[in-house]
Amino acid sequence: MRDDADPGLFGPDSVTWQMHADPMMWIAGVRALYFQALHPRAVRGVMQNSDFRRDAWGRLMRTASFVGTTTYGTTDAAEKAGARVRKIHSHLHATDPDTGERYGVDEPGLLLWVHCAEIDSYLHVARRSGFRLTEAQADRYIAEHRTSARLVGLDPTEVPSSQAELASYFEKVRPELAAGPEAREVDDFLQRPPTHPLLVPARAALWRRAADLAYASLPPYAHELYGRRAPAPAVTTRRLRATGTALRAIPARVRWQLPPKHILRAMGRLGADTRPAPYKVGRWVAILDESEGRST
Repeated sequence: MRDDADPGLFGPDSVTWQMHADPMMWIAGVRALYFQALHPRAVRGVMQNSDFRRDAWGRLMRTASFVGTTTYGTTDAAEKAGARVRKIHSHLHATDPDTGERYGVDEPGLLLWVHCAEIDSYLHVARRSGFRLTEAQADRYIAEHRTSARLVGLDPTEVPSSQAELASYFEKVRPELAAGPEAREVDDFLQRPPTHPLLVPARAALWRRAADLAYASLPPYAHELYGRRAPAPAVTTRRLRATGTALRAIPARVRWQLPPKHILRAMGRLGADTRPAPYKVGRWVAILDESEGRST
């Protein structure tokens, strides 16, 4: 890596840098939408402040751009992206139709749910589809994302930093989850997103399969809440691995040409040797873990 280049908030030596380049992150992003919609207060904030059905693709792309900027952009670009999100959220409110309560969408509890559902989805789909991480590396990934939590307005010390802490958080929040009207609307959209009549066959052949796979990868209690069955876990794992294998067979340079080209720009800034690759995770994390062990 070039000595004078800004590696950004994560940098090439992070698990995040390597994992977020994986093409299965798109499936993971859809899983995150399904998961996040199960928190009634959180999803209500989305539905009451945007035309989700008309702008769902825009929302998905804005989320992808935010993740790309915070992962591969400069420190300044990442901080500015976080500041924009915090400013937007500070002006948005939602109303509980049952109680009339008006609340801000930037409540820490709601931000924490969105963050945890997203990070869990990225990690779960990547590993289950064949992206190899040890338990220590998975913990490191979660801990790294205390940084992204800070960007959206959370206190990093209040955010899970390991798989055990993340599992404990989900166990604690489960009583608050439900598939309310807004979650049903999200589910309906993800199953049948509006499209041009000529593209309906493609929607059935491609998008529906991706959405079904994302849904199937949710935890069993999420399937129970939605009231829609999913394939057996072993079947879902096989499908995730097959999809991961197929997508990873597409040359990375071809995949990374798609806008907004965050990875290619990062490599141009930092040098070709910073190219994300799964094998790098095990190589450098093992070295770091060994050095940390000697220093304790």
